[in-house]
Amino acid sequence: MPIPAAKFADKTMGLANGINGSMKKKRSSNNLKKLFTNALRSTGVKSIFKSKPKPKPPAEVVRRVRCLLEAVDSIHNNVDVDPKQMQELDSLLHDMKAILYGSNECEPAPEACSQLTQEFFRENTLRLIILCLPKLNLEARKDATRIVANLQRQPVNSRLIASDYLEANTDLMDHLVTGYDDASLALHYGTMLRECIRHQVVARSVLKSKHMIQFFDYMQIPEFDVAADATATFKELMTRHKSTVSEFLVENYDWLLGDILLDRSNSAVMTRYVGSKDNLRILMNLLREASKNIQLDAFHVFKLFVANRNKPTDIVNIIVVNRSKLLRFFASFRIDKEDEQFEADKAQVVKEIAELEAKGPLFSAELHKFPGTPTASGELQKLSASPTASGELFKSPTALSKQLT
Repeated sequence: MPIPAAKFADKTMGLANGINGSMKKKRSSNNLKKLFTNALRSTGVKSIFKSKPKPKPPAEVVRRVRCLLEAVDSIHNNVDVDPKQMQELDSLLHDMKAILYGSNECEPAPEACSQLTQEFFRENTLRLIILCLPKLNLEARKDATRIVANLQRQPVNSRLIASDYLEANTDLMDHLVTGYDDASLALHYGTMLRECIRHQVVARSVLKSKHMIQFFDYMQIPEFDVAADATATFKELMTRHKSTVSEFLVENYDWLLGDILLDRSNSAVMTRYVGSKDNLRILMNLLREASKNIQLDAFHVFKLFVANRNKPTDIVNIIVVNRSKLLRFFASFRIDKEDEQFEADKAQVVKEIAELEAKGPLFSAELHKFPGTPTASGELQKLSASPTASGELFKSPTALSKQLT
């Protein structure tokens, strides 16, 4: 039976649509394959499947950093700095920090740290970092600061070679100290300086440098963070190496306790100092030293205790208990050359001591615990810890006069 024309047309159309749909799906599939193939061929995707480049040996990293720093140091302004070189330098400094401190993935390798340290101090890489720090960006400065700090503690064959390098290049410490003059660099230079003075030879150099006195200005800088950092550095200098600090204090006694305390700008420090009974005991013992110079310096500070109009009770009572011995001491206290100012000061001290009146009980056991006193021969001579019948602690006039000559 023949198929009606209309029905035949519908079937034909349906078959054609089915074929077209199948062809579209095939073309779509082919398009996806092409897209995926092209994507795999692209540089970005290829890099995902490539292995990471092998890291440079530590010594090579340092050499390249040194080369870049030399280029930066030769340029007198930041305008002429090559951005590509600076970018490479930033990256390499970051790599150096990673070698020394490790990363989230691994701990620092001792051998790599040793190689880096040897190459770093083999030439003037440290000098270049310090000099070029102002030309680095903030992140690079941070990395450089941490690198310098870490290298002070890196042993090479059980020896801190950083100490040897710094001993031969002590002028770098002057640069670090004066770094406090620039607020934008002060914290970086301050951190480096504190790490460097871990080495006793470096601390001694800083203590003896002409810049030491500048710390008293730096600690009063209006920028709080800079002043606090300078204070931390000063404290480290004055507490880390006991023998070196002791040597410094002896050599600079007159400057520290005379010039500084007598300066009007340090009146608050002076007031606090002369309010301490421990400081008074030290000064009274120093008056008994065999050295005339030490005696004279001690006198110039001792007179501040006597002249203080707001003497604490302990200070008053210590002076009163020792009044007769002090007066006999000053009666025979002379200096080699005539000095009207000295004689006037001594007369005023004697007058103040003679007129001083006690406050409260005089015979506190704690009051009379004087520390030992180093004599000229270096021996430790201890004072009596208990008062005599007359409440006097100084030696007899005869013994005292012998010690003064």
